[in-house]
Amino acid sequence: MRAIDDPITFTVLTEIRAIEQLAEQRMQRALPDGLELSQFAVLNHFSHLGGEKHPAQLAKVFQLTRAAMTNTIQRLEAAGYVRVRPDAKDRRRKLVSLTAEGLAIRNRAVEALAPVFAEIGAGVGPDRLRTALPALRDLRMHLSASSRPVARHAAPLRQAAAMRRRGKA
Repeated sequence: MRAIDDPITFTVLTEIRAIEQLAEQRMQRALPDGLELSQFAVLNHFSHLGGEKHPAQLAKVFQLTRAAMTNTIQRLEAAGYVRVRPDAKDRRRKLVSLTAEGLAIRNRAVEALAPVFAEIGAGVGPDRLRTALPALRDLRMHLSASSRPVARHAAPLRQAAAMRRRGKA
């Protein structure tokens, strides 16, 4: 079955991408001190799990290239939000951990994001969000388990959606 032959899947994925873009814009505007959303995500990850991680582990968790994660880590380190040190077991590898400053900026970011989340929740309704959550989790788990490579950009999806709106697909 071609993707366009399954309009519900196509429509759901198109909506998810649009939601992602709109939510990222709102959250990015709310973050303090020029903190990027990708940086906040790393700080938030460490605040929940603690410990140390190799950059490659973080890249896998966030489904990013190692180069993209290295860039994020370097920016966080320059700001004093993470500590990077050589791995004692393998000096070629590095370990990343959260600093007290990183935890503090993460906590400020959470406070700054609270009104954004409250507005979104009020606009849709917490019961409707709770109802959608199981299907969204199942979809994420299905996509995570898939061994097929996925395109790293959404241009084809956006182009197809635009064509559908114009009645050409």
